[in-house]
Amino acid sequence: MNIIETQGLTRRYGRQEAVHALDLVIPAGGVTALLGANGAGKSTTIKLLMNLLAPTAGQARVLGVDSRKLGPAQFRRIGYVAESQELPLWMTVGGFLNHCRPFYPKWDRDLERTLLNQLDLPTDRRLNQLSRGMLMKAALLSSLAYRPDLLVLDEPFGGLDPLVREEFVRGILEVSSLGDWTVLIASHDIEEVERFSERIVLLDTGRKRIDESVEALQARFRRIEVSLHDEPSADATQDLPPGWQEFSRAGQLVRFIDRAYSPATTEAACRARFPSAAIAAHPMTLREIFITLARAGRAEAKLAAA
Repeated sequence: MNIIETQGLTRRYGRQEAVHALDLVIPAGGVTALLGANGAGKSTTIKLLMNLLAPTAGQARVLGVDSRKLGPAQFRRIGYVAESQELPLWMTVGGFLNHCRPFYPKWDRDLERTLLNQLDLPTDRRLNQLSRGMLMKAALLSSLAYRPDLLVLDEPFGGLDPLVREEFVRGILEVSSLGDWTVLIASHDIEEVERFSERIVLLDTGRKRIDESVEALQARFRRIEVSLHDEPSADATQDLPPGWQEFSRAGQLVRFIDRAYSPATTEAACRARFPSAAIAAHPMTLREIFITLARAGRAEAKLAAA
């Protein structure tokens, strides 16, 4: 069963299109990261999936139900933590958990105690006495303790200090290690996401640009350095392969990013242009790949607008 399916999902605000014809399938299990710059459409997509916004066109199904018809039966199976989430600040942490517990038949008291200890949350403190980071940890705990089938995180890292981020990530890793749960996280904090995500969906101006596993994405991107020994021919830097991006030459060094890297194919293409050169291929982090794709997207947008 697919946990999330969308077909042509679209949301407009007047003439502005925040999400454009999004087709997405997220099967059960694993951690999928919805990445993109601010304004890319990540939070709007999450709100459409959670029935916090109605689509302008298209549809989404979550846990097999039309997102516009999600009700108590489905929300008992969904954990949701958002950067802008409001909590009952007059309650203590313990009182808040006591309040939440009866709504979820699958609430796991042992897991609750484990997470309280792991996240270092004081049960006798009022929520209005906690830092923002501690509030986010309380929201996470209240969304994990009933072992949801789907955990949705919307920009959870904003404004958190490094220690709280580490504790928050450990809580998420606790989820993925405890069973066949599905996690969807929307974020622009790529370094944190890279640590635990298995699949990447990249949004740019509301459009899906990338949808593949982290392993496959990092396997096909390489930063290539070509050290020249001889002056290249006049046409060596013309009509470059379409996968070569950010091509530059400084003296005897040629650099570019290959978006479709294959050891044999890339080396053969380099040798055809630079026969006696030394060729080195360097892996790229997810952040470097994201920046590369974002630059390409902006360049394409400028060409389309010209």
